[in-house]
Amino acid sequence: MSVHQRSEKYDVVVVGGGLSGMCAAIAAARHGAEVALVQNRPVFGGNASSEIRMHILGANCHQAKENMRETGILEEILLANKKRNPYASFPVFDTVLWEKVRTQKNLTSYLNTNMDDVIMEGSTIRGIICHQSTTETELRLFADLFVDATGHGTLGVMAGGAYRVGSESRYEFGEPTAPEEGNNYTMGNTLMFVAKDRGEPVFFERPEWANAYSEEDLQYRPHENGVHAHADGGEIVEGDENKNQLPGFSNVDSGYWWIELGGDYEDIIGEAEQIRDDLYKCVFGVWDHLKNVGDHGTQNLDLEWVGSVPGYRESRRLEGEYILTENDVRGNRIFDDAVAYGGWPMDNHVPGGLRDLHLYPSEVYNFEGCYTIPFGCYVSKNVDNLMMAGRDISASKMAFSSLRVMGTCAIGGQAVGTAAALAVEKGCSVREVGKLHIRELQQRLLKDDCYIPGFRNEDENDHARGAVVTSLSETEGGEAVNVINGIARSVGNDSNCWISKPLDEQPAVLALKLAQSVSARELRLTFDSNLSREIMPSNGRIVRERQVKGLPHELVCDYCVRLLKGGSEVYSRQISGNGQRLNVLPLEGVECDAVEITVTKTHGCPNARIFEVRLY
Repeated sequence: MSVHQRSEKYDVVVVGGGLSGMCAAIAAARHGAEVALVQNRPVFGGNASSEIRMHILGANCHQAKENMRETGILEEILLANKKRNPYASFPVFDTVLWEKVRTQKNLTSYLNTNMDDVIMEGSTIRGIICHQSTTETELRLFADLFVDATGHGTLGVMAGGAYRVGSESRYEFGEPTAPEEGNNYTMGNTLMFVAKDRGEPVFFERPEWANAYSEEDLQYRPHENGVHAHADGGEIVEGDENKNQLPGFSNVDSGYWWIELGGDYEDIIGEAEQIRDDLYKCVFGVWDHLKNVGDHGTQNLDLEWVGSVPGYRESRRLEGEYILTENDVRGNRIFDDAVAYGGWPMDNHVPGGLRDLHLYPSEVYNFEGCYTIPFGCYVSKNVDNLMMAGRDISASKMAFSSLRVMGTCAIGGQAVGTAAALAVEKGCSVREVGKLHIRELQQRLLKDDCYIPGFRNEDENDHARGAVVTSLSETEGGEAVNVINGIARSVGNDSNCWISKPLDEQPAVLALKLAQSVSARELRLTFDSNLSREIMPSNGRIVRERQVKGLPHELVCDYCVRLLKGGSEVYSRQISGNGQRLNVLPLEGVECDAVEITVTKTHGCPNARIFEVRLY
């Protein structure tokens, strides 16, 4: 029994504090729900935290797919990190994540808190029982709605939710690259490491407990410094026309995604401690190979950090009202109830990892474009008040191999949190949100800068949609009217952006003449942060070096907003040092019939660039 005991009641409880759980909790709180976020680690961020140090992959596929980076709360977090943490320190990134959670109104967080049991009433979750190790406190947290962002689907399984492990037979969903017969294999876990150049030779002696690897052992695993490879950090694939490589590099300074074990163990969760111990043997064995077997250019390199928390790729998937499949992914399917999207290739790692040295470590199936993820994938099939966010959402193994990456998980989390708050607001179930309020949910997500392919701003409350938009400073293809076309990023050949003439040639002034005088409460501006480039922290030197230092050059830095009525100014505000893509400016009911936005400085780009203007 715990020394202390507490009971609390919330509207929404999110279990799991990785990026998907964080985004779900923050989104629900911002939309007015009282939220608890339960995380069993001392830091937020999951695989992206300093405990694991995996960079945040997503639909832009290491910059191979243009304008596909995820936005919304994830973009907000990453831009805040670029501003504060220009050298991409993971421990500093931890504090950026902590700040986003702890300063959010309506959100209570519980770190170092493990969920031990679930309180059920029929097929409805009433509460969870947790233990916070640091305070020796038993917590009973009750709520109307619950979100499983545990990765393992732990809450769903405890609640009796249907779930899947491993691969389906190709015949169950007609998936062309699924195996002939189903199996229980998963992708394995990885321990990362960091190496530093000490400027002088550094000796390394292999511990007697570490594995030993020959060059033949690692022939299918890229490990020369700077070798072109792919994916999690560089994946090698076997050849047919459907399997390709993406930009990526293998660097001895940043750890290897292919130091992987657990997918062919009896129980990847139940044997987690053994898998971690076995991964230590692999990490130090690989490092011994780099230092002492052949010439790998590592004479001056020294191990500075080795992770002790493995990063999971796969365990359980909870079944939802819809199961996303390979055919949905390959077909770039646009669902009527779409709330998120993915674009990472189907990237299926060999189950044995370093126990299958005779095989390539991953098969990568590329496809053009992106696909949407429907609301039904985030709603439990048989637990009444449970939603899922992250890698445990409802999908076949083949579809999962694409949507499992953190960028895709994070925007799905924001969709789930927004839906949960909408259910609380409407006094309805999460299933009813999908049936009765899906258009409202989609419009809220778009308003919060979450891209949904195939959808655009149709918000009747947005006064800017009916405005006449002009500018004396615009470029061909970057016309001023683009800011109200409803799409807040470039898609294909359409910029969907106001692009001014160079700032040193002509003042960059954007004017919106409203259809009638309104009482303005809020102005929303979406700037360009170059969604074709990566901005996430990474251990990899080459991944870091191909990013711009500091904030994206295209991002607007300084600008002025003026509201007018009858040609006279009724409000003005000067913004300096902006570091965010989405700017939300409260206006407190200013009567106006026109808006002027003047950009005076960017973070390096010669042109002002604005994707969207909304006025409420």
